[in-house]
Amino acid sequence: MDVHLYALSTCPYCRMTKKFLDEHEVTYELTEVDSLEGEVGDAESPKGAAAAEVKRLSGGTSFPVLVVGDEIVVGFNKGRMTDVLGL
Repeated sequence: MDVHLYALSTCPYCRMTKKFLDEHEVTYELTEVDSLEGEVGDAESPKGAAAAEVKRLSGGTSFPVLVVGDEIVVGFNKGRMTDVLGL
């Protein structure tokens, strides 16, 4: 199962999501969008590309965005994460 977390390094809900995944020993790829090079408005930069992907996935600019296969969880939602991860 592919799991990818888009987060911000300063976001408390992102930290809670990482802690939840780590406590449940879920292997995931992490992209901390604010730590990437470039500008949000520059789609050619890593930061701009990641921000555009978050917007495409979530329909906005909310964080965290957890992608589990075809399922998307926006925000820290323990019940939904438990369901989509099969915990």
